[in-house]
Amino acid sequence: MGNTVRIPSELIPKDGRFGSGPSKIRPDQIEAIRSGAQSLMGTSHRQSPVKQVVASIREGLSSFFSIPDGYEIALGNGGASAFWDMACASLINRKAAFGSYGSFSAKFAQSAHRAPFLEEPVIYESEPGTFRLPEFTEGVDAYCWAHNETSTGVAAPVERIPGSAEQQALILVDATSAAGALPVDIAQTDAYYFSPQKAFGSDGGLWLAVLSPDAIERAQAVEASASLEGARRWVPPFLSLTSAVENSRKDQTLNTPALATLIMLNEQIQWLNNNGGLAWAVARCAKSSSLLYSWAENSEYASPFVSDTSARSQAVVTIDIDGAINAAQIIAALRDNGIVDTAGYRKLGRNQLRIGVFPSVEPHDVVALTECIDYVVEHIQQ
Repeated sequence: MGNTVRIPSELIPKDGRFGSGPSKIRPDQIEAIRSGAQSLMGTSHRQSPVKQVVASIREGLSSFFSIPDGYEIALGNGGASAFWDMACASLINRKAAFGSYGSFSAKFAQSAHRAPFLEEPVIYESEPGTFRLPEFTEGVDAYCWAHNETSTGVAAPVERIPGSAEQQALILVDATSAAGALPVDIAQTDAYYFSPQKAFGSDGGLWLAVLSPDAIERAQAVEASASLEGARRWVPPFLSLTSAVENSRKDQTLNTPALATLIMLNEQIQWLNNNGGLAWAVARCAKSSSLLYSWAENSEYASPFVSDTSARSQAVVTIDIDGAINAAQIIAALRDNGIVDTAGYRKLGRNQLRIGVFPSVEPHDVVALTECIDYVVEHIQQ
């Protein structure tokens, strides 16, 4: 510890958590667990007290996203990665097209590639730091991409692929690090799905999805055909979207959920809605991210990784560090001073910082973070 840079206390953020997921959890969420412990923790998720929490989550998200008539909020165990497999089992009929431009957008495509009952997916790729939406493709019944690529800090548009409606293709958008931080018109999607450990400041292990009537109808048809004698397709109960929808309508999950996750999620949704909903959350994240991008653009040693300003995420900010300075040293020094989770995505392998600026992060703490980074760089170069 002899070489540790000691940052002056007056520079350090009030809260030093800047993770891209799991993200900062507000004290009020922890207090919600404490206050709910006696009546909820250790009780059945199929009884009224817990079902009331699930109902509040579903109603709160419906309001937050201003979902169109007929759309539904569904939820289940397993996180967004489980939803990829669920979509392969229950939503993609024969063949899907994917936008692939980072680790997480690529993983869903890999799931479809490995599904023995699906045709080979069509993959539209671009380099990390950019995005590429899937293009109209004959024979495709689902188009899939990530609203926000968590690994690279790239945000992609959410819009129906021209011609997709005519071929009755679904639009499936991974919103794990976007939901609650980026603007979205839910009507442009059929499944807008996410885990709650980002903007919704809860724990992982749960997936939530805003589903269109077409998505629900597709799942019902696919699962009905899979039940026919001689069918090649198998839909395990855990991956049955129709089961998830049926249970969600009862304000419960198919399997036992982590109650603390539900409690924290519910408190966060209420906090967001009470502050102004999605518009407020988007503006708050835009402010925090712009502070970081402006700082990097004016820095002598830092620069935004995403060069296209229209593609820069306002939820996860990636900052390249000049090669003469070891980003790992900056990250370690920050951690020694209680400022955590600023490391770049490991598989990207860049000399980089990655900073989550979800709604729970205070903009004034973002300013403090930039001052701390400058202080550390100045002192490790001495």
